[in-house]
Amino acid sequence: MLKFNKLVLALLGLASVAVLASSCKSNERSKATGWEYNNPENGGFEVAKATEQITGPGLVLVEGGTFTMGATEETPFYEWDNQPRKVTVSSFYMDQTEVSNLDYREYIFWLNRIYGEDYPGVVQKALPDTLVWRDRLAYNEPLVQTYFRHPSYQHYPVVGVNWVQANDYASWRTDRVNENLLIQAGILDFDPDQKDENNFNTAAYLAGQYEGLVNKGKADLNPNGTGVRNVRFEDGILLPNYRLPTEAEWEYAALGLIGNTLYNRVVERREYPWNGQTLRTDDRKYYGSFVTNFKRSEGDYMGVAGNLNDGASIPAPVGSYWPNDYGLYNMAGNVSEWVLDVYRPMTFEYVSDFNPYRGNVFKNVKKDVGGGLAEKDSLGRLQYVNVTPEEAAKRKNYRRANNINYRDGDYESTIQVQADWTNQINNANSTNMMYEYGVTSLITDHSRVVKGGSWEDPAYFLSPGIRRYLDENEASSTVGFRCAMIRVGSPVPGGK
Repeated sequence: MLKFNKLVLALLGLASVAVLASSCKSNERSKATGWEYNNPENGGFEVAKATEQITGPGLVLVEGGTFTMGATEETPFYEWDNQPRKVTVSSFYMDQTEVSNLDYREYIFWLNRIYGEDYPGVVQKALPDTLVWRDRLAYNEPLVQTYFRHPSYQHYPVVGVNWVQANDYASWRTDRVNENLLIQAGILDFDPDQKDENNFNTAAYLAGQYEGLVNKGKADLNPNGTGVRNVRFEDGILLPNYRLPTEAEWEYAALGLIGNTLYNRVVERREYPWNGQTLRTDDRKYYGSFVTNFKRSEGDYMGVAGNLNDGASIPAPVGSYWPNDYGLYNMAGNVSEWVLDVYRPMTFEYVSDFNPYRGNVFKNVKKDVGGGLAEKDSLGRLQYVNVTPEEAAKRKNYRRANNINYRDGDYESTIQVQADWTNQINNANSTNMMYEYGVTSLITDHSRVVKGGSWEDPAYFLSPGIRRYLDENEASSTVGFRCAMIRVGSPVPGGK
């Protein structure tokens, strides 16, 4: 009987091995060559099962489409820099709320844990400028001390963050989300000893320059491989980058026209992220209350005691008031928000009518002398360099790396004749020909678009079409930000 049981167990073991081996084969074959995918016996070319993109933490899907971008009313300043034009925006994801003080403090904590001992300057560079609350003729000093740090404000939008800092936060968020996805999938274990260059960075991991604490890893079906490999982007586990939204994406999401669409037609163009000209709700429970946080009139930031109007003298918590038809909060009022674009007054005349954006500086990953990828830097990040003129010389879709000034600020768009015109065309820093900072203009290559009104603005600035700008290294008590992410694959879930 004992021998019989051993025989049965042996046969079961052989059967399980056979099942395991067969499970490595997908039975799906290439339509081009007929070879079977995911089969280590014929080379192990791996094809991930097609899946929908998961929604990253904090994001909601914004279904793309066509809309009229630009002014919804005449500007009292006679700045015709947002002439209406029809454009199409691809589907994308957007943060449901503005980034809060709590979100940003988590970022600062991580930076201090990883870099604080050897690179304290990294932490200092990321800190919000709390001095933005100071006013020469107002007593706002308590906000300097409390707004970013006190628990009472932890769900309020972070302010005092410049455009560069906001982009750095978005990059950090990409890495933390992707690291967590790999841990949840059992690929990696959490490594509490990460420090300096030894920390998870998505690009460095995909380039094979970060290994981490491997848990199960990813099975390598290549017969010449090591048996376990890093996850590739083709595996569909990692998410695309978090980033700032483009101006077109932000404006499209703010208008929320999905609620005003009937049979491929927008039945009512909105002036604000809601219908009508009023700033009050018709919700019976809150009838007459303001739908956003703004400055009602001179000196009136919150209303009269006992009957406050918008109920917030400074920014309100990030989930306050009513969301628009995409489910996004505070797309008008509370704080204005950074977007990716470089500001130019004539952008509307030149940008593409599909995913319009001004600010492209095309880059490549830096290579070493042998042609391979250069080693990551001391902070654990890959290094990038601008595309060279030689690399772009024969391209038809672009001819140089820096396209910030293309058709509005470069030498080709000036009416002045230059003696050394060819060399000046290739000069990336040519803006001064049209925008001489401090003399004829306040616009530079570092001027970034700011969208949406704030707690300190009157109603005019609540319209999503309004454009303002601020230098990318400046911060304000009225400007915050939220992140976005591209939607890959089908525009809507299910591939419809």
